[in-house]
Amino acid sequence: MEKPLVSVLMTAYNREKYIAEAIESVLFQNYSNFELIIVDDFSKDNTVKIAKKYEAKDQRIKVYVNEHNLGQFPNRDKVASYAKGKYLKYLDSDDIMYPHCLEVMVSAMEKFPQAGVGFEDRFNQDDKSPFPILIRSQEAYKIHFLEGGLFFVGPSAQIILKKVFDEIDGFGKNTYFNSDTEFLLRIALKYPVVKFQPALIWWRRHEGQEYNKDKHEYWVSLERYHNFIISTLNSSSCLLNESERSFAIRSRRKLQTRHLIKLAIFKGKFVMASKIFISCGLNVLDLFLCLIPVRLFR
Repeated sequence: MEKPLVSVLMTAYNREKYIAEAIESVLFQNYSNFELIIVDDFSKDNTVKIAKKYEAKDQRIKVYVNEHNLGQFPNRDKVASYAKGKYLKYLDSDDIMYPHCLEVMVSAMEKFPQAGVGFEDRFNQDDKSPFPILIRSQEAYKIHFLEGGLFFVGPSAQIILKKVFDEIDGFGKNTYFNSDTEFLLRIALKYPVVKFQPALIWWRRHEGQEYNKDKHEYWVSLERYHNFIISTLNSSSCLLNESERSFAIRSRRKLQTRHLIKLAIFKGKFVMASKIFISCGLNVLDLFLCLIPVRLFR
């Protein structure tokens, strides 16, 4: 069998309702030089049974089952460990790739071999040049921190150069909800990124997603993400100048304070909000300043 250029990586946990459609969206791609690796995270439903039916029919598909539940991001690292391709293309087991997805992504990455990662532009921003767009590291940081964000895209929207993934140790020890954004920031610190046209992926929305669960872990993850962002902006390796960093830090503190006000007032979790507020290094001045609208850097 020819060595695949792309390893499509699918993690799954109790996705019997959706995984068949996700697998079929991979098999129906216009681009064919891929392998599909599925790692089930100890599901309690028929997810594995469904996946293995496809494995029996197509030699490009390999299904693995964890002996115990690893959790979302550790399992993303696990599935990547089986990959043979030059590129890693995640697809969550409840999402769908449109038929042209791999073709567009691979073509763009081959056009810009210096890039470490590419991703779909979910927000369809107005750009001065057509897609795909190569964005240098410093510019990427400015867009993300000063112009409304760039890296708020999930793994399903990404394609990653495997050698870069290995170099930064994948998702590593980051196991919270915002780890995908942190992952992209770590890559962009060293490598240019590529932005693709929109409408390559369809994100399914349903009640079973971790993102939609109002759990303690979600709010704690905001604390960890906030502290990571502040640490990144204060680092000597940060790609922003002093005034840009100062603005980004103020904006981040203001946004985090607003999140915690929501947690305290609308969710009724004052004690939790207070603990996170202190852990994030926020103060009374932040409470006052959060009432002032965040404006873009000029």
